Amino acid sequence: MVRATKCLYTLANAKSCPGRKAIHPRIGPAERCQERGIHPEAIRAARDALIPDAELASLAETFAALADSNRMKMLFALAASELCVCDIAAIVGVTESAISQHLRVLRDLRWVKSRREGRMVYYSLQDQHVRTLLELELEHARGG
Repeated sequence: MVRATKCLYTLANAKSCPGRKAIHPRIGPAERCQERGIHPEAIRAARDALIPDAELASLAETFAALADSNRMKMLFALAASELCVCDIAAIVGVTESAISQHLRVLRDLRWVKSRREGRMVYYSLQDQHVRTLLELELEHARGG
């Protein structure tokens, strides 16, 4: 073991951090290693598992965009049916202009696609991957 700063106790290193006590300066009680040190093998494995920075930035941008509850309402509405801007606005309870701005963001992220029929534009989820991600996250949020 290499000496360094305090080793924060996590599920990942639970077995390798024998002496733990509950102390965390900002958020109250938390598990922390009593022995100071780092775990080179764990660090190496975690670094090897990291994806490139450009992909991480793209994921962060996606999660930031999805942090808006109106966008989430829109996605779940579109999971149920293809809809036009007017319909989405009525469902979400915001203006058509606001819906258009949200749709632009979701289109740029490739979460939704559009289809023109005459003067009307209809929106739907981009593909089955989006629907699956929504279902998985909903299950996770519900504690499943």
